[in-house]
Amino acid sequence: MTITATELRDRLGEIDDPQNGDDIVSMGLVDEVAITEDAARVRLAFNAPYAPTEIELGNEIRDVVEDAGLEPDLRASVDESHGFDDDILPSVKNVIAVASGKGGVGKTTVAANLAAGLQDRGARVGILDADVHGPNVPRILPTENEPGVTPEGDIVPPASDGVRVMSTDHMMPEDDDQPAVMRGPMVNNVMMKFVNEVQWGRLDYLVVDLPPGTGDASLNLLQTLPVAGVVVVTTPQEMAVADARKGLRLFEEHGAPVLGVVENMSAFQCPNCDDVHDPFGAGGAEEISEDYDVPVLAELPVHPDFDSEDADGPAVRDEESDVREDLFEFVDTTADRIGELNRRAVAEHVAERGDDVPAEAETPNADA
Repeated sequence: MTITATELRDRLGEIDDPQNGDDIVSMGLVDEVAITEDAARVRLAFNAPYAPTEIELGNEIRDVVEDAGLEPDLRASVDESHGFDDDILPSVKNVIAVASGKGGVGKTTVAANLAAGLQDRGARVGILDADVHGPNVPRILPTENEPGVTPEGDIVPPASDGVRVMSTDHMMPEDDDQPAVMRGPMVNNVMMKFVNEVQWGRLDYLVVDLPPGTGDASLNLLQTLPVAGVVVVTTPQEMAVADARKGLRLFEEHGAPVLGVVENMSAFQCPNCDDVHDPFGAGGAEEISEDYDVPVLAELPVHPDFDSEDADGPAVRDEESDVREDLFEFVDTTADRIGELNRRAVAEHVAERGDDVPAEAETPNADA
């Protein structure tokens, strides 16, 4: 006896989304179930490639299909019908903004390691260095060449071991000490050029290293880009935490979901005695987490691998680095948060839309 598409959908309805507390069918995450002879095609409204939870959900779906005696064919995509805006950067699935309330907290280091870590997991990744006055992303992610130009005049970003990088540093003089002197309108013009005239290609994630603070440049980007979520970076210091709170409030007011907080320089482990010290205090990110109900994505230590002249790239790519495991945990947690919020957004949009359950498709000769 061949299982019908409706029966298979019912079985899929027993799979729960562990982060959102409901089953994937009720949430509207199963767009289509189609059975053709010995295979089942299942279209899913998933949009966070290489997020651990979505990988696990995919494995559970495959198990259900295989238990029904069918070969699983899983496909994942979202579009306007799920509430996603594809007018701006239509080839980019997720824009992750990395922000801080003030400079000097290691925001660029966090952004570059996030981009490289996602790429190492297998995702297609780009990074936009939007910190015009301090464009340091290419220092951590050095590119093999300079940006290219298409016949239409669009910019083609160069790559750093697979990560596509666009930065004003590519346009600066060779003198590393030369400052980037740009006033507000010039900064905004550069950023809009990067948004509208860069050919990123197809990306799973575009990481945007925002300028520090809560000025016009950050606000304009938040209002222009379809931001999937914001990572807020702070140190445990009281002033850094206070400024991070202001940034977080800004994002909330402008409808940009906050993925969570990264506490950078959270502790220092003495290499000689193994004692752990808190040179900048402790608990700042945890306070923000409790007050604003957002998770702590990572607590990254003070470590020379984050700023070593001998480093050949980001620490997340250094197999010998003591902080590599911490960084990958941060990468996976961030991707998981993207997936959690995306799936929740789909469920809310489907509920508001009030559509009927999509029609099933099955083999005309199926013996039900």
